[in-house]
Amino acid sequence: MLAREPSFTFGIEEEFHLVDKETRDLAVAPKALMAALESTIGQQVSPEFLRSQVEIASTPLCSFKDARRELTSLRRSVADAAAAYGLAPLACGTHPFGQPTHTETTDKERYRELDRELAGAIRGLSACGMHVHAAIEDDDLRIDLMNQVRYFLPHLLTLSTSSPFWRGIDTGLKSYRATVLRRLPRSGVPGLFASWTEYQRTLGVLIDADIIEDGSKIWWDLRPSARFPTLELRICDVCPRIEDAMTIAATYLCILRMLWRHKKSNLKWRTYPISLIEENRWRAQRYGVSGELLDLSIGSLVPFTELVDQLCELITEDVAALGCEREISNLQKIVSHGTSAERQLRARDAALAAGVSEHQAHVAVVDQVIAETAATAEV
Repeated sequence: MLAREPSFTFGIEEEFHLVDKETRDLAVAPKALMAALESTIGQQVSPEFLRSQVEIASTPLCSFKDARRELTSLRRSVADAAAAYGLAPLACGTHPFGQPTHTETTDKERYRELDRELAGAIRGLSACGMHVHAAIEDDDLRIDLMNQVRYFLPHLLTLSTSSPFWRGIDTGLKSYRATVLRRLPRSGVPGLFASWTEYQRTLGVLIDADIIEDGSKIWWDLRPSARFPTLELRICDVCPRIEDAMTIAATYLCILRMLWRHKKSNLKWRTYPISLIEENRWRAQRYGVSGELLDLSIGSLVPFTELVDQLCELITEDVAALGCEREISNLQKIVSHGTSAERQLRARDAALAAGVSEHQAHVAVVDQVIAETAATAEV
């Protein structure tokens, strides 16, 4: 029996670094700042493992217009509250020159437990991402679509890349965050599951062995949420520009809906070996939009620009159904003008060409990202 159509309502979570406006370095969030944010936006803000980070979360959303409005409001609240303490939020995967090992950790039992369990794997792990929850109410359908949408994870990472620097070094990668997160266990591309029951059985082994308490300690690039009936996209770097965040969220929702449509017609996206998807994941984090990914249907490298054209054709019907024409129209702009990673590299190079030191060039990158993070989207 075919499961009923998912609602495809969605939610977006964004993680930000906090930086000192004077030095542009990573900064510890004063407890008073978190208290001020909680009094303003309540449970839509939360601390992270490192006190130099903060996370915001939208309410469940039905339209991208509402999403844009809400994310703009949440970002503004964080920026305004942080400014009172001489700080600013920074929406990029990694801070260009900060030394995260010098940053204090949040004094909460969950984070103390993570520190005991993960030790050096999590200490200094200063990386900010964007997570998109897509509501798929039927359990088995959620697993089925997870199996299929894995193919597109490298595409979505490519569009979000915003972490070319790490501790003052040009890593040569467009998403160094994707490398940093592989330090964690239970990370990377998820494997295949035959059903919700098999997924629950696998999870149960880890829980029964006292390795984890629940699915929230599964850190795959894509996972069934431990709290909601959603499929949570986790592979993406956080985007400085709200418009780009909207585009990635819309693309993810459209891909899921396209796969659902095919399922109604007894069609299914072919599932590929995890090693091949991981190869594309690597190429995405290394080369970004200027590179090539393996088109696994033909076994050849294809420029990412061509893959985006093909994707736009695949999801045409879904764009109309979800009302996200504006968001998907931005796809070509991201591909042609580059993601935040390219903009950060250009800002660094321009500063160096002007004769400043390497450190000051990285300060210029931070200034650019601060400005993009604070910019409000036109609703």
